Parts: sequence; C-alpha cells; structure tokens
Amino acid sequence: MVSKLLKNRLSARIKSTKRSSIREMFRLTENSDIISFAGGLPDPNLFPAKIIEKATVSVLSTDSKRILQYGASEGYVPLKQELIKRLIQKEKIQLTEEELIITTGSQQGLDIIAKIFLNYEDIVIVEEPSYLGGLMAFKSYGAKFIGIPCDENGMRVEIINNKLKNLAKHEINRIKFVYIVPDFQNPGGTTLSLERRKKLIELAEKYDFLIVEDTPYKELRYSGKDIPSLFSLAPQGRVITLCSFSKLLCPGFRLGYTFSSKDIVFQLATGKQSIDLCTPPFIQAILAKILENNELEKHIQNLISVYGKKEKIMLNSLNKHMLPLKIPTIEWTKVEGGLFLWIKLPEYIDTEKMIMKAIEKKVAYVPGTDFYHDGSVKNCMRLNFSSSTFEQIDRGIKRLAEVIKSEKR
Repeated sequence: MVSKLLKNRLSARIKSTKRSSIREMFRLTENSDIISFAGGLPDPNLFPAKIIEKATVSVLSTDSKRILQYGASEGYVPLKQELIKRLIQKEKIQLTEEELIITTGSQQGLDIIAKIFLNYEDIVIVEEPSYLGGLMAFKSYGAKFIGIPCDENGMRVEIINNKLKNLAKHEINRIKFVYIVPDFQNPGGTTLSLERRKKLIELAEKYDFLIVEDTPYKELRYSGKDIPSLFSLAPQGRVITLCSFSKLLCPGFRLGYTFSSKDIVFQLATGKQSIDLCTPPFIQAILAKILENNELEKHIQNLISVYGKKEKIMLNSLNKHMLPLKIPTIEWTKVEGGLFLWIKLPEYIDTEKMIMKAIEKKVAYVPGTDFYHDGSVKNCMRLNFSSSTFEQIDRGIKRLAEVIKSEKR
C-alpha cells in the first residue's frame, strides 16, 4: 500500500522489489502454538552464549579503544587473519588479506556484488529453485535471469551450454555470473557433484562469466564426503565465494565474509563504503577472539550432532505421515546436510493458496513460488528442520499431511 505522498516519489527500483515472503511469514507464525518450518532459523537453544560472553569480556578489557571506534571497510585485520588460517586448514585455500572482505552478513555481500557488476537487463544464470535473497538482490538492480533446473546432484550444468549456444553474441556478453549455492542448497537441500563443479568452471572459462558461490551451509554436513569448493577448483579470479556465521554461530552478529581476487575485493570494498562504512569492529573482535581460542569447532560439531538428528526425524516423519496419503507424485529431497528439505506436491496443489489452511492447522512452511525467478512453479514448498524440537517436527509433519490430504483435485 503506497500513500499519495509516496506514490510519485518512490524509485523504480523499490517499486519493482517484492517483499520477502519468508520475512513476511515471521509475522504470521509469531503465535507460539504454530509449528513453523518456514524460517531458516538456527536453534536458539544452541547459541554459544557463554563462549560469546567470555570473548566479549576479553576484547573489552584488552582492546576497547580500537574495537569501539570506526574500522576499515575491508574488515578488522585480526579477524581476517583468523579466517585465512581457517580457510588454509579446512579448504586448502591460500589467500592474502587483500583477497578477503568482511561483510555485515552474507546478504550484504550479495547486494554489493549486484551493485558492482549489474547494469539494467544484464543476465544472471541461477538455479531453479534458487535462494530468494539472491534473487531479490539481483532483481533490485534490474537483472534478467536464465534459470537452470536442478536434480538430486544439484544444478544441471550441461543445460547451461545448450541454452547459451542459442544466444546471440551480444546476449552472451551480458551474462555477468552464475549464482549458485553448491552445498546443501537453499531451498532444495541438494549438493552440486564434483563432476558438475568442474564442468561449470569449464563453461565459465568458455563463455567468460564469473561464478558467485554462496556457502552458508557447507560446514553443516551430517553424512557423505565433503566436496571441494568451486573457488578451490577454479583459476584465480573466476569465483567469488560468500560465507556466513549466521548458521554456524548466531545470526544476531550479522557477520559474513567474501573472498576472491584482489581486484574484485577492492571493488567490493568500494561498493560497501556507501552502505555502512564498516561492519561493526566490536562484533568482529568478538568473533576473532572465539576463533583464536579454537572454540568454534567444538560448537559446530554440536550443531552437526543435533541438526543431523533433526534431519533424520523429519525424513522419518515424512515417510510415516506422507506415504499413507498414497499420492505417488509427492517427492522430497534426501539431503546430507544444511537446514532444509524441498517438497514437490501434485500439480493441482498451489502451496501459496494452501498456506493459510496450514496456518489454521497451526503449521507453517514457505511456498516454493518465490524461489523461482519467474514465479512459475506453484506446487512446491521448503521445510526447515533446525528450529523446531524433535517432537514438534513429527507433530508438524502430521498436521501438514492432513492439510495436503484435504486439497481437492
């Protein structure tokens, strides 16, 4: 709803920007009786409050004059140093401080990437379905999209080549990057296979586009073997990788980081300076101290233990409550990590229209429509299993099965 005062004053950019259905869903699910699988929320019972308290006291007592002051747009140097050590150890990635920038959440990184690369009607290649926050960031800068479907092994990379072969040269020149969540994708939960990662890099070289690799869930693996990142497989400067501590530590810190070549990170810092000048040094210093004390790894192992159990409970509950419906076209992803499952329902079910019936039954999900750049798919939904208790997961899936059963052809 736009008032008369604003009607002729709003920018074209904000007029064309649709509010996030996930953020709007939070308002509908504030009722504590509702079991919500809607948000991508970590379990607040697992937040490491004592570790954070200890680190906060330490940095305030030893370095308050520096950390309570403005900081560099590129980030707090001790934190960058700790992150680089961690990347060397975990990913065998060699970086300099000039190749990494701290952001106020990885969502800010997506917005800055859009700002520095996209002109109106430039093209972004995306997964179908794709992360809503990425689609929103790119749409707000006027992007056009080429959607590539996914299967159980992630984005069907071979289709990119088929689609680009039919484009005119001037259209190919407008392709700026592929945006992909390769590990336990949001919303689908799938992971891009090693073979497809290598093929995607080959295509990026062939058609000269960048790859934006979004990896907030990569460390939350509950089964299977880790797959090397696109950054570690690609030539220097071809991949921009975004990481976040929202799921690994706590979302209230709003801390993320992005790394790529020195020249790309320089442009990211330039784009960041008009947004927030700097990510809060105080919060960065707390995280740096936690990393320095080697206290994050044990916490992550606890997350993996608890979330892995929740994932199994949700999969078992889907088998228990959905299979008796005897609707052969219901499918759901079998994931090895992350926070989400993706449910595909019969085509006669519109999950956007069904959501209010689910709310009445005191269960919530995110309709799948907004995860498609053109809103073309109506019969899917995303379920989050991290924020509910073990018992709530089973009760919520039972309620959801009752709602689906009541839908008429």
